[in-house]
Order: sequence, then C-alpha cells, then structure tokens
Amino acid sequence: MIAVTGASGKLGRLVLNSLLRTVPPSQIVAAARTPEKVRDLASTGLLVRQADYSRPDTLAPAFAGVDKLLLISGSEVGRRVEQHKAAIAAARLAGVKLIVYTSILHADRSPIGLAEEHRQTEAAIRASGVPFVILRNSWYTENYAAAAAQAVKLGVHYGCAGAGRIAAASRADYADAAAAVLTAKDDRNGRIYELAGDDAFTLAEFAAEVARRSGKPVRYQDLPEAEYRAVLVKAGLPEPIAAMLASGDSGISKGALFDDSRQLHALIGRPTNPISATIAAALAS
Repeated sequence: MIAVTGASGKLGRLVLNSLLRTVPPSQIVAAARTPEKVRDLASTGLLVRQADYSRPDTLAPAFAGVDKLLLISGSEVGRRVEQHKAAIAAARLAGVKLIVYTSILHADRSPIGLAEEHRQTEAAIRASGVPFVILRNSWYTENYAAAAAQAVKLGVHYGCAGAGRIAAASRADYADAAAAVLTAKDDRNGRIYELAGDDAFTLAEFAAEVARRSGKPVRYQDLPEAEYRAVLVKAGLPEPIAAMLASGDSGISKGALFDDSRQLHALIGRPTNPISATIAAALAS
C-alpha cells in the first residue's frame, strides 16, 4: 500500500496520476487535509483518507496499513517542522516501512531560508528509525509562469539572483521521480537524490526567452536583496512572502539551485521539461 500526503495539491495529484499508470488503485491512498477536494479521485478506485498535518489525530488512521509513504512537505512555512514531526511519528506508529520526503535541493548546505525547515525534517526522519528516501527537489519551472506574463506587461523581470543558474524542472518531472522511487523493487533505504532539471538558466536568460516567445522587449533587472524585497512589498506581497522570495533569489546567486548530476533525468528515464515550455504555455493562456 502506498500513501501520498498533500493529495489535493498540484504535486500530490500528479504523483497519484503517475502511480495509477502502474499501481492498482486499491493499493493507493490519497491523503488530504480536506478529503472533499479529492473525492473525484475515488472514482478511480483508490482510497481517500483525511490527513491534516495540524491535526495529529488524523495521521495514524490515514497511514494504517500503508507500507510506503510519500510525505510531501507542507505549505505553512514556519510551522512545517512540527507538522512534519507529527506525520513522521504517526508513520512510525502505523508501521510504515518507508518514508519518502520531498526536500529542497542541497538542503544540507543551501543558504535559502526555506532550507532550514527541510534540514530539521530530514534530521527528524533519520532519528525516527523508519527507513527513508529523501528527494531534494530544485525549483518548479511553474514558479515562473506568472512571472513570464508579468514581465511582458512591465518589460522587465526583477530579481536578485545575479548570474546564478537555476536547474528547474516541472512538477510532472518531480512527480514521476517520486512515483519511480515509491514503486522501485530494490532497497533504496538511505538514498538522497539531488533532483534538478537537465538545463539550467539565469534570470537574464529567462527574460530573453520571454522576450523571444512574446515578441516584446523584456530585460532582467538585478537588484540588491533588500531592494528586491522592497519591490515585492510595493507590488502588494506580504513582508514575509517578499522576504522568502528574495532569500530564494539570493540563494540562487550563490548556486543553491544549480545541479548538473542529472539524477532526475535518470530516475524518470527521460529529459526533464525545460523552462521554455513553461514560458510558452504561460504566454499562450
């Protein structure tokens, strides 16, 4: 039995779709905070259970009978460590034999602010004694979909990533990688995968591709981190979100989201989806 947490989220649904290609629906659990959001999946024959990271009492029942658990990192930044620890404890109590966790690229040394919660979660998984696999994902190319349309409108894309290269891949790529690990026949206990796109780009190259695809002039404007954060706040983002995004760009400038080992390509057995495809789709919508 395989369970996927965050089943109603974009990544969770893609993982379930990938699993359904090779795993009988009766052996898949879609675990979601709000089960009603995934009731449509029940028509496939898979099991739908409530699993709310903020309600530990829901977790052990959701994981009952589960052999392999995909623990998709929560969305509540600042609360994720306690939430993840609750899920890890419930998995151990339920007798789960393998936890697969979605972390961040090079979590052990990443300067990005978001990495700290992932480091603590990885440590908690190791301390639990439950066999594990860590999937350290780079950025999603979809993170830049809205930015592409905005850049066309403004004629500029702001950031503070300097010439840092971003080895991003699509959610579908990461979903297929998770499914590959969850369905693997060999013992992968203790494996840590650094997952990134085949092709990396700078934000200047991103802006140039947006310009090429749109036929409009678009340039990249690199700013100091504090100035970029201020631009985001002025655009209407809450200060914590602006600080998180600026920290991400600053980390990119230090190489935090670059990896050329092609472990993702190897796991899914195909090339990863490039940023150009995401830009094209965003501008066509």
